[in-house]
Amino acid sequence: MFDHLKDLWAAVQDNVLFLLMCLLVFAGLFLAALAVEKLWLKPPKQSSARRAAYIGVFGAIAAILMYWEFPLPFAPFFYELDFSEVPVLICSFSLGPVAGVVCEFVKILLKLVIKGTSTAFVGDFANFATGCSFILPATVIYHRFKTRKGALAGMAAGTGTLTVFGSLFNAVYLIPAFSELYGLPLDQIVGIGTGINPAITSVGTLVLLAVAPFNLVKGVVVSLLTFLLYKHIERLFRMR
Repeated sequence: MFDHLKDLWAAVQDNVLFLLMCLLVFAGLFLAALAVEKLWLKPPKQSSARRAAYIGVFGAIAAILMYWEFPLPFAPFFYELDFSEVPVLICSFSLGPVAGVVCEFVKILLKLVIKGTSTAFVGDFANFATGCSFILPATVIYHRFKTRKGALAGMAAGTGTLTVFGSLFNAVYLIPAFSELYGLPLDQIVGIGTGINPAITSVGTLVLLAVAPFNLVKGVVVSLLTFLLYKHIERLFRMR
């Protein structure tokens, strides 16, 4: 009985520490975006109430879009493409990088409230971190130049950052974390990739041949949809 309570207390401590780490990451990204926005950029001025309303609307749309996930033929089943970054990027293009980070956070919170988590928050934290790695570079460059070329350059930079950061994040943290969470040896996780592509024989080749292309495709698809939809939605909501 005592050992069971001891294990339960250890699990609670681990979860609390993990949630605190997530909040610290959010705070760090928020402050970094705020510093860049104040010192370097000039996003549109809006009332706090309207700004919060837009962030809430786009965050809710993004949370709903997380329900529609699509597998890609070159990646294992646990990597699925969704379009939830599209409304977040549109919100960020319209209101600035701070709004983008907050919208990304709102998306994850709403998803957790509606659907819960099946990964002990690990997957949700990963979605937030990789989403911000795409949103922030794209938004900062767009707001610095405010042109179509600036938008394209920003989304290209965001896609590149997502591809590199997402790959390293998977190799260093996410894949080992899922291995520990589900009690699966790393070799077994790699073996799932091997079944799709025989050239995948290690965590490194899994990341190189599956994770990196997955993130690249996601960045390109989200960029294309945002490029096609942004101006129409901006006029609809009259954000400027």
